[in-house]
Amino acid sequence: MRAEFLLREDMTHLNHGALGACPRVVFEAYQAHQLRLERHPTDMLMRHYNDTMRPVREAVAAFVGAQPDDLVMTTNVSMAVTILARSLDLAPGDEVLSTDHEYGAIDKSWQYVCEKAGATYVRHPIAAPILGPEDLVERVWSGVTERTKVLSLSHISAPTALIFPIEELVRRARERGIFTVIDGAHAVGQIPVNLDTIGADAYAGNCHKWLCAPKGSAFLHVRKEAQARVAPLVVSWGWRSWEPGPSKFIDEQEWTGTRDISPWLAVPDAIDYWTTRGFDTRSDECHTLAMQARARLGELTGLPPIAPESMHAQMVTVPLPQCDFRGLQTRLIDEHRVDVATNRWGGRPHLRVSIAVYNTASDLDVLIGGLKAVLGR
Repeated sequence: MRAEFLLREDMTHLNHGALGACPRVVFEAYQAHQLRLERHPTDMLMRHYNDTMRPVREAVAAFVGAQPDDLVMTTNVSMAVTILARSLDLAPGDEVLSTDHEYGAIDKSWQYVCEKAGATYVRHPIAAPILGPEDLVERVWSGVTERTKVLSLSHISAPTALIFPIEELVRRARERGIFTVIDGAHAVGQIPVNLDTIGADAYAGNCHKWLCAPKGSAFLHVRKEAQARVAPLVVSWGWRSWEPGPSKFIDEQEWTGTRDISPWLAVPDAIDYWTTRGFDTRSDECHTLAMQARARLGELTGLPPIAPESMHAQMVTVPLPQCDFRGLQTRLIDEHRVDVATNRWGGRPHLRVSIAVYNTASDLDVLIGGLKAVLGR
């Protein structure tokens, strides 16, 4: 399937989880939407905007098990979580509970909002090894106090690539009256997602990662009972709209002024490609290859895994010996043409391997060879 993507042929791409990759057929559909927009922008952005966007929300909602009027399209998950963080009325003494497994931009969003409100952002530490989903649930929940007003978690963690057992955590939070915000940036397209079953107050997902849509396509889903709490991040024509759309929630969040909506319009094309090419049936193969990567990297470094295999999907994060992890990533790209993610988590460097449908075992050979050369030096 490598030939179906536009990726550089001289690179070994094991970093799909970072920014995704758009197949040629989806990218061409995206460009067609751009051309349509340029040919008659008034028609698409003013006369028929609601009719143009409705099929997009319907396609996304069907894919993630939700109702189309309960979600809006955004640029990325960071934007979606920022909308939520700025909307909630936090007060001095309130706590927003998260973990040290979260994406840095989400950390910053909550830190900014909490500092403004006099609230506290709690990055609850959960160290490796993690024994399983039940262990993770109890360790997350041990951070809840009587001051906890918001629980903000990843569905699949960016730094550690772990699948969080969010359904149980959302259920417990609902019983305690705690507002739940789930970062699903890495979940949509990588594992099955059913938002009505999960039941989170808010769930944000990227379409441009594992769903292979164009960059700048994401969504924010908010439970109907909670939509009144969500304020517009940008106040524009959607606020008190003179031509109301499906709902106040959709008007305020999607109609924020002139912008290129082509990435959103191409999401149904990406869903069609994902479905037609059978990505759901290929996920087990990708998981198997990811576990091969974990085993081979463990043999190379002699360091143990951070969690059971069942807590990973198509991404896996492994610990590395102490090293300059940023320099390591740079040298792997420049000297060995291997694109792979590195980070520092839990006080030591880690490497995150993403296995997409276009990856093969030979890609792991290139990675291992590059790591042996660079770490050995």
